[in-house]
Amino acid sequence: MRFEIRVDDLRGPEIAALLQEHLDDMAKWSPPESIHALDLERLRKPEITFWTVWEQGELVGCGALRQLDATHAEIKSMRTSNHHRRKGVAAFVLQHMLDEATRRGYRRVSLETGSPAAFEPARQLYARFGFVFCGPFGDYLDDAFSVFMTRTL
Repeated sequence: MRFEIRVDDLRGPEIAALLQEHLDDMAKWSPPESIHALDLERLRKPEITFWTVWEQGELVGCGALRQLDATHAEIKSMRTSNHHRRKGVAAFVLQHMLDEATRRGYRRVSLETGSPAAFEPARQLYARFGFVFCGPFGDYLDDAFSVFMTRTL
Protein backbone atom coordinates (compact mmCIF):
# COMPACT_ATOMS: atom_id res chain seq x y z
CA MET A 1 0.00 0.00 0.00
CA ARG A 2 1.29 3.42 -0.94
CA PHE A 3 -0.27 5.30 1.97
CA GLU A 4 -0.61 4.39 5.63
CA ILE A 5 -3.64 5.67 7.53
CA ARG A 6 -3.97 5.77 11.29
CA VAL A 7 -6.22 7.17 13.98
CA ASP A 8 -4.42 10.19 15.38
CA ASP A 9 -4.55 11.75 18.86
CA LEU A 10 -3.80 15.23 17.45
CA ARG A 11 -0.77 15.72 19.68
CA GLY A 12 2.14 15.62 17.22
CA PRO A 13 3.83 18.72 15.80
CA GLU A 14 3.28 17.50 12.22
CA ILE A 15 -0.51 17.51 12.55
CA ALA A 16 -0.48 20.89 14.29
CA ALA A 17 1.46 22.30 11.31
CA LEU A 18 -0.86 20.67 8.74
CA LEU A 19 -3.98 21.96 10.48
CA GLN A 20 -2.46 25.45 10.67
CA GLU A 21 -1.76 25.25 6.92
CA HIS A 22 -5.44 24.29 6.50
CA LEU A 23 -6.69 27.22 8.61
CA ASP A 24 -4.35 29.65 6.84
CA ASP A 25 -5.66 28.55 3.44
CA MET A 26 -9.28 28.89 4.59
CA ALA A 27 -8.53 32.46 5.70
CA LYS A 28 -7.34 33.32 2.18
CA TRP A 29 -10.74 32.53 0.66
CA SER A 30 -13.37 33.07 3.34
CA PRO A 31 -14.13 35.74 5.93
CA PRO A 32 -13.59 34.64 9.56
CA GLU A 33 -17.31 34.11 10.24
CA SER A 34 -17.51 31.70 7.29
CA ILE A 35 -14.57 29.48 8.27
CA HIS A 36 -15.91 26.21 9.65
CA ALA A 37 -12.59 24.36 9.94
CA LEU A 38 -11.92 23.06 13.45
CA ASP A 39 -8.76 23.72 15.41
CA LEU A 40 -6.90 21.05 17.40
CA GLU A 41 -8.95 21.43 20.57
CA ARG A 42 -12.31 21.34 18.79
CA LEU A 43 -11.22 18.19 16.93
CA ARG A 44 -10.51 16.40 20.25
CA LYS A 45 -14.15 15.53 20.90
CA PRO A 46 -15.49 12.04 21.57
CA GLU A 47 -17.85 12.24 18.59
CA ILE A 48 -14.92 12.89 16.20
CA THR A 49 -12.49 10.29 14.84
CA PHE A 50 -9.43 11.85 13.23
CA TRP A 51 -7.11 10.08 10.80
CA THR A 52 -3.73 11.05 9.43
CA VAL A 53 -2.29 9.77 6.15
CA TRP A 54 1.41 9.03 5.89
CA GLU A 55 3.74 8.25 3.01
CA GLN A 56 7.21 6.94 3.83
CA GLY A 57 7.06 8.48 7.31
CA GLU A 58 5.85 11.89 6.14
CA LEU A 59 2.43 13.32 6.98
CA VAL A 60 0.64 13.93 3.66
CA GLY A 61 -2.99 14.44 4.66
CA CYS A 62 -5.80 14.05 7.15
CA GLY A 63 -9.54 13.80 7.60
CA ALA A 64 -12.12 13.40 10.33
CA LEU A 65 -15.55 11.90 10.74
CA ARG A 66 -17.94 13.51 13.22
CA GLN A 67 -21.04 11.66 14.35
CA LEU A 68 -24.05 13.97 14.14
CA ASP A 69 -26.52 11.28 15.24
CA ALA A 70 -26.85 7.50 15.02
CA THR A 71 -27.40 7.58 11.25
CA HIS A 72 -25.64 10.73 10.05
CA ALA A 73 -21.96 11.71 10.04
CA GLU A 74 -20.05 14.73 8.81
CA ILE A 75 -16.68 14.85 7.09
CA LYS A 76 -14.39 17.45 8.67
CA SER A 77 -10.80 18.61 8.25
CA MET A 78 -10.07 16.95 4.90
CA ARG A 79 -6.66 18.24 3.96
CA THR A 80 -3.80 17.26 1.70
CA SER A 81 -0.45 18.89 2.43
CA ASN A 82 0.39 21.57 -0.12
CA HIS A 83 3.53 19.55 -0.98
CA HIS A 84 1.58 16.36 -1.78
CA ARG A 85 -1.31 17.52 -3.95
CA ARG A 86 -2.43 15.47 -6.95
CA LYS A 87 -1.09 12.19 -5.56
CA GLY A 88 -4.44 10.66 -4.57
CA VAL A 89 -4.22 11.48 -0.85
CA ALA A 90 -7.67 13.09 -0.64
CA ALA A 91 -9.37 10.25 -2.52
CA PHE A 92 -7.60 7.73 -0.27
CA VAL A 93 -8.71 9.33 3.01
CA LEU A 94 -12.21 10.05 1.71
CA GLN A 95 -12.71 6.41 0.68
CA HIS A 96 -11.43 5.29 4.08
CA MET A 97 -13.91 7.55 5.88
CA LEU A 98 -16.82 6.40 3.69
CA ASP A 99 -15.91 2.77 4.37
CA GLU A 100 -15.77 3.49 8.10
CA ALA A 101 -19.09 5.35 8.00
CA THR A 102 -20.67 2.34 6.29
CA ARG A 103 -19.11 -0.02 8.85
CA ARG A 104 -20.55 2.12 11.67
CA GLY A 105 -24.03 1.92 10.16
CA TYR A 106 -24.46 5.55 9.16
CA ARG A 107 -27.01 6.05 6.40
CA ARG A 108 -25.80 9.49 5.33
CA VAL A 109 -22.55 11.45 5.27
CA SER A 110 -22.53 15.23 4.71
CA LEU A 111 -19.93 17.95 4.48
CA GLU A 112 -19.42 21.68 4.18
CA THR A 113 -16.82 23.14 1.85
CA GLY A 114 -16.14 26.55 0.40
CA SER A 115 -18.00 28.17 -2.48
CA PRO A 116 -15.11 30.26 -3.95
CA ALA A 117 -13.36 28.97 -7.07
CA ALA A 118 -10.37 27.78 -5.02
CA PHE A 119 -12.60 25.00 -3.61
CA GLU A 120 -13.69 23.69 -7.02
CA PRO A 121 -11.23 20.74 -6.94
CA ALA A 122 -12.69 19.66 -3.58
CA ARG A 123 -16.27 19.94 -4.88
CA GLN A 124 -15.32 17.87 -7.94
CA LEU A 125 -13.71 15.20 -5.75
CA TYR A 126 -16.81 14.94 -3.58
CA ALA A 127 -19.06 14.75 -6.66
CA ARG A 128 -16.93 11.88 -8.04
CA PHE A 129 -17.61 10.04 -4.78
CA GLY A 130 -21.37 10.47 -5.12
CA PHE A 131 -21.96 13.59 -3.03
CA VAL A 132 -24.72 15.92 -4.22
CA PHE A 133 -25.51 19.49 -3.25
CA CYS A 134 -27.91 19.99 -0.36
CA GLY A 135 -28.96 22.67 2.09
CA PRO A 136 -27.35 23.41 5.44
CA PHE A 137 -27.41 20.56 7.95
CA GLY A 138 -26.63 20.25 11.66
CA ASP A 139 -25.80 23.64 13.15
CA TYR A 140 -24.85 25.25 9.83
CA LEU A 141 -26.67 28.28 8.46
CA ASP A 142 -26.96 29.35 4.85
CA ASP A 143 -23.74 31.18 3.97
CA ALA A 144 -22.58 32.61 0.62
CA PHE A 145 -19.08 31.21 1.28
CA SER A 146 -20.29 27.65 1.99
CA VAL A 147 -21.46 24.76 -0.12
CA PHE A 148 -23.16 21.78 1.49
CA MET A 149 -23.06 18.27 0.06
CA THR A 150 -24.42 14.92 1.16
CA ARG A 151 -24.36 11.28 0.17
CA THR A 152 -26.47 8.33 1.22
CA LEU A 153 -24.69 5.09 2.05
